[in-house]
Amino acid sequence: MNATREYFGTDGIRGTAGHHPLTAGFTVNLGVALAELLGKPPGRARFLLGMDTRRSGAMLAQAITAGLTSRGADVTLLGVVPTPAIAYLTRELKATAGIMISASHNPFQDNGIKIFTAGGEKLSDSLEARIEDFIRELPDLDDVTHTDIGLAVDDGDMTERYFRFLLDNAPFLDGLKVGLDCANGAASTLAPRVFKQIGARLDVVYAEPDGMNINAGCGSTHPQALQERVRQHDLDVGVTFDGDADRTQLIDRRGRLVTGDHMLAILAVTRGEKEVVATVMSNLGLERFLADNGINLHRTAVGDRYVGEELRKRDLSLGGEQSGHLLLLDRAPTGDGILSALQVLAAVRASDVPLEDWMDRIPVYPQLLTNVSVPNGSKDLIAGHEDVLKAVAAAEERLGDDGRVNVRPSGTEPLVRVMVEGPDDQTVQTLTEELVAAVEAAGKAAGTSAS
Repeated sequence: MNATREYFGTDGIRGTAGHHPLTAGFTVNLGVALAELLGKPPGRARFLLGMDTRRSGAMLAQAITAGLTSRGADVTLLGVVPTPAIAYLTRELKATAGIMISASHNPFQDNGIKIFTAGGEKLSDSLEARIEDFIRELPDLDDVTHTDIGLAVDDGDMTERYFRFLLDNAPFLDGLKVGLDCANGAASTLAPRVFKQIGARLDVVYAEPDGMNINAGCGSTHPQALQERVRQHDLDVGVTFDGDADRTQLIDRRGRLVTGDHMLAILAVTRGEKEVVATVMSNLGLERFLADNGINLHRTAVGDRYVGEELRKRDLSLGGEQSGHLLLLDRAPTGDGILSALQVLAAVRASDVPLEDWMDRIPVYPQLLTNVSVPNGSKDLIAGHEDVLKAVAAAEERLGDDGRVNVRPSGTEPLVRVMVEGPDDQTVQTLTEELVAAVEAAGKAAGTSAS
């Protein structure tokens, strides 16, 4: 088996729709691979399939459906739904697997394919490698004909079960003025329904998807518009999602961004947790706040699936990413933006401590994240280049215990991400510039050798 993953990144397969690997032909083959590797007897395999609001979603959904049904698997088409709805319903309905067509927070021209096991969890690295090997080899298979061909059935009403699940885990908001930014994505219909049902007075923005405006200057990766709206309209809180609604960030009454680190801290303390899991990107302020409250923080590589794996390994329930992916495994099998927002608002209400006071209590060290574009196919080599590693070591020595450095290849784009955290803005800026220069120099060397 080839241990190197060619198509899968940190969160499924992602790239420009219509460009390899996200072509119709490849996606048909992926459907065949999933049916053969995941849909084995006993019983007939059943896959759940959803998508976000991208223009290319229908193309990819139809292609993967063709691959699945050609090998005898049945497909239930849920239409536009949040990614966590697929994970939740796959587990609850005991389906063979769940598939989501989405590129999360990426722009509309990108798309992706996320796959969930029967338990609603992300695939393991080893299973992704097996799928890739199958697609590369494309073994000869017996024909599937007559009634053995799979059925594809539309069932958008199935999402009502997920809607009821969210309500079961929601506080009553009693007239709270809530601004919702749905990123023109998968939460555009469902999130306003949920928040209205639990008593919020809503100010909804970016909930009119047209196939091309998903994440366009809005959503959790572009929260500035909602921050300004919360201040201008005197809202109590803002809630912003990404394109497929598996992550969320909040805005407090003063217009400050409540990141995944803040939300993780609030939930950890109010739930009485003793251990939680976050990634190497989470702020040092979070780690020290948790330590002051008797809570141990375990760190993983970037990616909510790695957080999930660590939680399960340690038999823990709560973890998350600074970007707003939170996992509450005692309630759902994967990150869920709507659920996370509801749980944080419930925790704040139960604590009798306003969200603004929580924000004041949780320290945030100056942190700068810079994305450095690098030649295609070279990001891993550049991140591990000798000169880059030397620059990282020098920065870490200068910071000591008062900061952190992380230089890593992006899991989804031709980028090397440089993160520096330190005691003051000037130190962080200086070290970031030095590290970026080292990465750029290694990138130029890689580009020269490639040519």
